[in-house]
Amino acid sequence: MAGATSATPTPSGRNLLSIGQVLQRLNPEFPDLSPSKLRFLEDRDLVKPGRTPAGYRTYSHADVDRLRFILGLQRDHYLPLKVIKSYLDELDAGGSAELPGVTRVVQPVAIGRVNALERDELISRSGASKDLVDEAIAQGLITPGPLFDQHQLRVVESLVQAESFGVTPRHLRGMSQAVAREVDLVCHAVDAKSQKDARAKRSKQELQRELADVVQQLRVALVRQALEGLES
Repeated sequence: MAGATSATPTPSGRNLLSIGQVLQRLNPEFPDLSPSKLRFLEDRDLVKPGRTPAGYRTYSHADVDRLRFILGLQRDHYLPLKVIKSYLDELDAGGSAELPGVTRVVQPVAIGRVNALERDELISRSGASKDLVDEAIAQGLITPGPLFDQHQLRVVESLVQAESFGVTPRHLRGMSQAVAREVDLVCHAVDAKSQKDARAKRSKQELQRELADVVQQLRVALVRQALEGLES
């Protein structure tokens, strides 16, 4: 039947799009866009669509915004994909970046968020209830917004597991505050180290991640030590 490719079923219904539906949305602006071009952009890690159980690619509305942004930069500014990817990678990591030769860039909300999820996608992927997500937002464990990233997805997945033990977001509010203090500690320590050794080859971001891993390991060790103390 004609147009069947645009009706490929997706896990969360109307909110995920097939390749055919993506082409329908973007071809008026980018007539040369084809399924092979979409797969090429995926192979270059510029966009990361999901998959149905049957293996069909699925795209969120955030993915479509990201594709529109990438294709627009290619068409209007003649930027190579390597430069665009470097720019998006920096945004995905939470940093700020500039594009050479581009003085003004209009960025859709989701440009810097690979595999960003809408609210119902977050609930579907994590297995959480709407009430659990609402409480997680209320307790400051995830930030509210129209889109949620992969870090927030992992937080909600962990909250689903904690809920099976009777532990709710309300019980974990103090953990969020402790994390904020740890981030402050990590940032200050790395800033001090960078000032002392300006010749350090590793970036500030790499040092922050390394110290964050050390702090996390220390926290786990302290918790286990305390639990073993209860048993003795």
